[in-house]
Amino acid sequence: MSKKIAKTAIIAGLYFVLTVAIAPLSYGVVQFRFSECLTVLAIFYPEAVVGLTVGCFFSNLFGNGILDIVFGTLATFLSSFLTYIISKKLRNIGLKTLVCILLNVILNAVLVPITFMSFSNVWHTYFFGMLTVFLGQTAVLCTLGVLVSLAINKFHNKTDYI
Repeated sequence: MSKKIAKTAIIAGLYFVLTVAIAPLSYGVVQFRFSECLTVLAIFYPEAVVGLTVGCFFSNLFGNGILDIVFGTLATFLSSFLTYIISKKLRNIGLKTLVCILLNVILNAVLVPITFMSFSNVWHTYFFGMLTVFLGQTAVLCTLGVLVSLAINKFHNKTDYI
């Protein structure tokens, strides 16, 4: 197995395990999906885009149904893909991490609440979902995401193995 395929599989597996292992916190209107801290990997590795998307897809099979599978996975794909593309053009790790956080928070806050509409067609549910997803994503990415980004950046500056 090539290193890129292995990296993709490891990222997908980590995302899945981190999501399902804390399932009560990972799903629903109020969610703290700790696996979202891995989205910063798209700053460093192109394989992360596919790994995160696959991990999210399989995680969402345990979520809120087909809308969660489609829109939740779409949010992860778009945010990780855009993070990778934009990060290639930036040099500063702090700016790269900030862009990643903003993309993830905004795209998830807009797309993920659509999954809640399958339970209620009341629009205030959507806007409340936007707020709660925004807060959960911000909390996870501004803490764990920043730590992961800084740790990997430090690792990259010490070795040539990855």
